[in-house]
Amino acid sequence: MSTPQTLDADPSITPPRLWDPVVRLTHWGIAVSVLFNAALDEGGSLTHVSLGWLVMALLLLRLVWGVLGPTEARFSAFPPNPLAALRHLRDLAGGHPRDYPSHNPAGALMVYAFWAMLALVTVTGLIMTSGATPMQVADDKAAVASGDWSALIKESEAEDDAGLRHLAEETHEVAANLLLFLAALHVAGVALESRAMRRSLLAPMLLGSRRK
Repeated sequence: MSTPQTLDADPSITPPRLWDPVVRLTHWGIAVSVLFNAALDEGGSLTHVSLGWLVMALLLLRLVWGVLGPTEARFSAFPPNPLAALRHLRDLAGGHPRDYPSHNPAGALMVYAFWAMLALVTVTGLIMTSGATPMQVADDKAAVASGDWSALIKESEAEDDAGLRHLAEETHEVAANLLLFLAALHVAGVALESRAMRRSLLAPMLLGSRRK
């Protein structure tokens, strides 16, 4: 029975010259939203909550696309495989990395780690705001002005769920920081592998690769 790795060893198999529109939309939409919320926005603001909902929608779209999308976008094209990831990193260090029809094994692990952190950030954000929508936040001027999540929650609920919300807030901060760390690691990995393979791995996520 053939495995994804034996198929990937076939020199006739090449990575996408251009990722499909849904993959590119979700990739860049999530990247811009996360960086904006981390660097330029304060937690509790209308913009922060709105971007949180946008990230959740984009993540759900990408997960659905992992089942319904084209071959290279499906989960089956890049299953999480730590041993294969280690072999890929060994090949990369040795100067002879392979091409893959989708994400390489190390990149695949990064993708799943990203999705896990995004899901954790989203769920804890919903707990912190009691599921408040951007419209509800906009209506509550005190919450927007102070960045106080508790202003969005009824007093009786605040007393009952204070412990859960505190845990969610701590987890949210840790997960958000891990997300930024993964993003930095991802950028470094793309740059390193692009140099090793003598072609841009970024191009297929933008306007497409010119290789023939």
